[in-house]
Amino acid sequence: MVDGLINANPTVYEKKERRARIPPGDVDEYAVEPIDQQEIFDHVRDIKDPEHPYSLEELKVITEDAIEVDDKQSHVRITFTPTVEHCSMATVIGLCLRVKLMRCLPPRYKVDIRVAPGTHATEAAVNKQLNDKERVAAALENPNLVEMVDECLAPSYE
Repeated sequence: MVDGLINANPTVYEKKERRARIPPGDVDEYAVEPIDQQEIFDHVRDIKDPEHPYSLEELKVITEDAIEVDDKQSHVRITFTPTVEHCSMATVIGLCLRVKLMRCLPPRYKVDIRVAPGTHATEAAVNKQLNDKERVAAALENPNLVEMVDECLAPSYE
């Protein structure tokens, strides 16, 4: 995907088995369904890494345990772990997570995207950039960046 790899030989982990979502049988079909950790993980687990042909789940950049959901407050927080401390793609990965959730969650949700504490050399700067509406909007006006994000979000047919 990108030339000059920062982490040329990442550790690749096995994907978790997908669990079926079983809705309760006696629910009003017009009622708002709560969103939970598993649903958010299912949305983001297959995002492709910008540098490798692997998903964020396979690289353990994202795990189900790193997702917090408060459905009553309409708040989601994802904490991701770059594969290396000096990952130049951390902001792109965070932007991919944000765009994916913007596209699949109701607009009432506030989404926080964070780098796991102590896992990136410029953690504070990356966190600030990923959670600033104006910076995210400006990034999404860059056609090259949008193309990269769309490529990472494109479904893979394994």
